[in-house]
Amino acid sequence: MTGLEVGAVVAERTVHLTRQSLVRYAGASGDFNPIHFRDDVATRVGLPGVLAHGMLTMGLAVETLVPWLGDTGRILEYGVRFTRPVVVHAEDGADVSVVAKVGAVDADAARIDLTVTHADTTVLGKAQVRVRVDG
Repeated sequence: MTGLEVGAVVAERTVHLTRQSLVRYAGASGDFNPIHFRDDVATRVGLPGVLAHGMLTMGLAVETLVPWLGDTGRILEYGVRFTRPVVVHAEDGADVSVVAKVGAVDADAARIDLTVTHADTTVLGKAQVRVRVDG
C-alpha cells in the first residue's frame, strides 16, 4: 500500500440486497425489528418501505476494502453518519454501490473515504475508514 495518492480509487463494488438478505442478516445480528421485513409495519410507522439494517449497510461498505487491504487488522477506525435509508423492494431488491477513495495520507495511515449510494442517493455520510499503511 505504498505510493497512495489522494483521490485514487482503491476499491469499488455494487451489492444487490434482497429481502432474503435482510432475513439472513436479522438472524446473524439478532435484530428482528419488523421494519426490516414487513411492509405493513414499515409503512405504518411512516417509512417508505422495508429498510435494510443500518449496520448491514455499514458493514457492506467497509467490507469493500477487504480485498485491497488484504488484512482487516489494518483497519484502525471506521465511522459513518446514516443519512438515508436503503429501501429493499420485495420484487426488485436494492443495489448499494460503494466507491472507496484515498482522502488523506500520512506516514503511518491513510483515510479512505467511502461514497455509499442507493438509487442515486447517498445513504452513508462521512463514511471514513482509517487504515494502517505500514507493513
